[in-house]
Amino acid sequence: MKAAARLTLGTILLLALSRGQPSIPEFGFEPVRPGEFHFIRLEYRDLAGAGRRFGRGWWRQDWPDAEVHFAQGIRRLTAIDVGDGRHFSLTDERLLDYPWAYATQVGYWDLSDEEVAGLREYLLRGGFLMTDDFYGAPQYAVFRESMKRVFPDRPIVEIDPSDEILHSLYDLDQRIQIPGLRHLRRGFGGEIEVLPQDTGPRWEGIYDDDGRLLVAVNYNMDIGDAWEHADWPEYPEPMTALAYRFGINYIVYAMTH
Repeated sequence: MKAAARLTLGTILLLALSRGQPSIPEFGFEPVRPGEFHFIRLEYRDLAGAGRRFGRGWWRQDWPDAEVHFAQGIRRLTAIDVGDGRHFSLTDERLLDYPWAYATQVGYWDLSDEEVAGLREYLLRGGFLMTDDFYGAPQYAVFRESMKRVFPDRPIVEIDPSDEILHSLYDLDQRIQIPGLRHLRRGFGGEIEVLPQDTGPRWEGIYDDDGRLLVAVNYNMDIGDAWEHADWPEYPEPMTALAYRFGINYIVYAMTH
């Protein structure tokens, strides 16, 4: 991967900082502040009939609040120098400059042949993709078939609890579903409850021949919502904390592999 920022584990130290963190400007197409890590969101074309949310592409779900809140969390919890976020299409060569990318609502994307080739090149040249916020068998089928086009010979498999990505900074031994806001309700006693889903959460991935995780698949979860609503009293703080830990582990892994 050309010019991709890399970190060593020795540079990623927890900081005991709880306040005084600078705010991050609204994320646009051009960066304002450089850094060793940038939140890269992937743009894509919507699947026909999927219906755009508020007239916008599904790739923009939770944008920009998810990026802003998550970046503030990275700054607070680690020594990673966080720059401004960006969003690119899979055919944009600038994507190759960044080791970590995020794609949401991947049950609604419709990748062209050029986008498939771009994603394959990005991943094989050292990139890492975190996918998020898709639910149910139909959306999973869309995602699975698209990844078969990217890697016909690489299956989607369960991430083993001992995998390095679950221990790159935080030890993530608990597999608890991180729900979207729409999957929460307030109980009669005022407690926040998670609405039952047809199927449970799954942590899956796609690996290369050397065992490097190329794609982290967060199925039946909405980590981006947990970032977006980090300052909402309606969203459970433990879920947000867990979402931050998963995201940070993914970043540490991507920037050290």
